[in-house]
Amino acid sequence: MLVTRIIGDCPGCKTKNSFGNVNVFGNTLQRGCHHCEYSLEIPLPEITKSILYLDQFFFSHAFREGDEIFVDAAKRIGEATHQQLLTTPYSALHDEETQMWKRREELRDFIRKTARGAKFAPQYHVEKVQVTKAFRAWLRGQAPEYQIAERDAFREDVHRWDGYFYIDVRGYQLDPDELRSSKEKAIEALVASFDSWRKDDTSFEQDVEAELLAAARGYVDAYSELVARIGAGDYSALLYSPVRSSVVEHMMDILGRDKDYNERLRTCGAFLRSDHFKNTPFHWLSARMYATLKDMVRRGAYKNAEEARRKLKGFFYDVNHIATYAPYCDGIVLDSVMAELVSHPNVNLKDRYLVNVFSRRNWNEFLTWLDELKKDLTPEMETALGYINAESLGSTVEQLRLPRR
Repeated sequence: MLVTRIIGDCPGCKTKNSFGNVNVFGNTLQRGCHHCEYSLEIPLPEITKSILYLDQFFFSHAFREGDEIFVDAAKRIGEATHQQLLTTPYSALHDEETQMWKRREELRDFIRKTARGAKFAPQYHVEKVQVTKAFRAWLRGQAPEYQIAERDAFREDVHRWDGYFYIDVRGYQLDPDELRSSKEKAIEALVASFDSWRKDDTSFEQDVEAELLAAARGYVDAYSELVARIGAGDYSALLYSPVRSSVVEHMMDILGRDKDYNERLRTCGAFLRSDHFKNTPFHWLSARMYATLKDMVRRGAYKNAEEARRKLKGFFYDVNHIATYAPYCDGIVLDSVMAELVSHPNVNLKDRYLVNVFSRRNWNEFLTWLDELKKDLTPEMETALGYINAESLGSTVEQLRLPRR
C-alpha cells in the first residue's frame, strides 16, 4: 500500500514508521501500512465549500509574481482551499486561453495546482444541459424561471475533501498561432462594428431579443446542416458536426422518434422562441452582455479604436466564461472592464445569480470576502485537517472501531 504521509508505527504489525495516510476519498481519510495489509478509515465531517471563479486575468498576474496584490490574494486563496473552505475550479476555456502564452505549460500547471484538480464541465455541456432542462420544463408547463443546480456545471461533487492527488488529463492541444490570430480578427471585427452601432436606433430590449433570436437560429442552422450532410451520405457528420447541432437533435429525441418529424421540428422552434429558452443562464447573460456593450458604445464609450481593442481583447472568451460558469459560483474575479459590464444595471450579475463580482476596483472587498470564509471553519473540520496533515495519529483504532485487515 502506498502511504503518502508516515505518521508512526503500524498498530497492526508494529513495524516502525510504516503507518500513515494513504489518501482522501470523498469524505473519508484512509490510513494504512506499507508493510502489511492493515488499514482503517476515518470519516470526515460533511463540508460545503464556497465556489470562486478566477478569470484568466487573475492567473496571469499571479503567475508573473510581479504584482504583490495578486500574489497576496493567491496565498489567501491557497489557505482557504487548504482548509477546505473554498474551491476554485478551472475550465477548458482556461486551457484554450493558456495556449496563447509563451510559458503555457507552466501557467497551465499553476492553474491546476490552484484548482487542486477541481474542474467545471465543458462549456458546451453546460449550455446543452441548460437548454435541455428548460425544454423539459417548457413541455411540462412549468414556470419559465430557470432552476440553478450545481450538477449542471460539475460532473463531480466539489463539496468533498481534497485528496493528496488528482488526475491531470491533457486535452487536445490547439495551435497557439491560430488561436491568437482568430482572437485578433474577432476583436477587429467587433471594434469595426462600433461605427454602425452608434448610428443604430434600436433599444436595449430590441438588441437583447436580436441576440436571443440569433442564438436560436444558430441551433436550428447547426441541426439543419447535420441533417443535410447525413442526407447526402456524409455520415462522418455524426462525429464532426458542430456541438450545437446535438442540442436540437436531443430535443427531437425527447419528443419521440415515433412522432411526425416536421411537427417535432415546429415544437422545437416554438420552444426556442419561448421565455424558458430566454431564461437559460448562458443565453440570458450572453444576450445582455452583448446588448449592454452595444448600448455603452452607442452612448459614447470606446471612441478610440486602439483603446477599445486593448481593453476588449479578451471579450469573447470573457463572455463565454462568465455566461457559462458565473451562475454556479459564490464569487468571480474579473478584470475591471468586464466587472463594470456585468455590474451594469442591464446585466446586474450579482442580483440575478447571487454571485459576488470582484476586480481591482473593489479588491479590499475581495480580500475581506476571502478572510470571512474562515468563519465557516468548525472545530470538527480543524480536527480533521490535523489528521489529513498528519499532525498526529489521531483517534486510536479502538475508538474509531473501523479497523480493516
